[in-house]
Amino acid sequence: MLKVAMISRWHVHAKGYAQELASTPGCQVAGVWDADPQVRREWAEELGCRAYESYEDVLADPQIGGVAICTSTDQHPDVIIRACDAGKAVFTEKVLALTTADALRIRDAVLRNHTRFVISFPHKCNPAILRAKELVDAGELGQITYARVRNVHNGSIADWLPPHFYDRALCGGGAMIDLGAHPMYTLCWLLGEPESVQSTFTSFTHRPVEDNAVSVLRFPGGVIGVSETGFVSQNNPYTLEVSGTKGALMVHNTLQACCEATGNEWKEIADLPEKPDLPVRQWVRAVNDGVDLPEFGIDQAVLLTRVMEAAYRPEAAQGAAVR
Repeated sequence: MLKVAMISRWHVHAKGYAQELASTPGCQVAGVWDADPQVRREWAEELGCRAYESYEDVLADPQIGGVAICTSTDQHPDVIIRACDAGKAVFTEKVLALTTADALRIRDAVLRNHTRFVISFPHKCNPAILRAKELVDAGELGQITYARVRNVHNGSIADWLPPHFYDRALCGGGAMIDLGAHPMYTLCWLLGEPESVQSTFTSFTHRPVEDNAVSVLRFPGGVIGVSETGFVSQNNPYTLEVSGTKGALMVHNTLQACCEATGNEWKEIADLPEKPDLPVRQWVRAVNDGVDLPEFGIDQAVLLTRVMEAAYRPEAAQGAAVR
């Protein structure tokens, strides 16, 4: 039985992660910690578990086998490295860190402590996206030339995001580093490691960080990937488009493809894989079974930080390609 401590309720997904963990076989949410005493007391009462007075108390408790990190991103290096050094398994919200240097420090801690580490990349558990990757990997579309992912919501115009999500010091940016992480890691999952990135960021609602964003990634061989995101779009479903020399596919509510396998006609692909558990639930099983999950592992987490850091470089926002 993996006993987990929830670390901070700062992130909007913290409550959801706690619920997922509490309902996962082989797992018990045994405690919570938050820097705000009232928050941790109320959260502990809600979950029926211990409220730890300090993060040090969590790490010193031998009953706690893993921690779920939901702090602000700027705190990730400190809290994750300390958890690794204390022998705790680590699940973390994306992104891993604000800089590549800090991401590599975390990687070193994960490797030297043999930490069971998982980062939350839930779109890798979407059956339509999984099937799309299978088609790409099998060469059904020929050589890939272009891919585009659009993932948006109305958080800024409907004003439901917490104010701290617009704090650059805590978050490292706005829409792209938060919601845009999903298109970014999906493009890397489909196309490999990019060579360069250029960005256009705007603040439609005049917040301190961008709420409307596009990054264009160049991959080896001249392949282009486009990551689109924002907090200012209404009623836009998730969109994935992939084009190749022999066909194309699109995820837009359903998965459709047009290639030799479909008679070169646009058809819905209905034979989707079974939906896997979300990464947070897979993490529990991986810790209990003593296995690693490379699709959600430290190297993929570091790559996302590297791409995000480049996307936010001033040169990238001015149209230059940042390697």
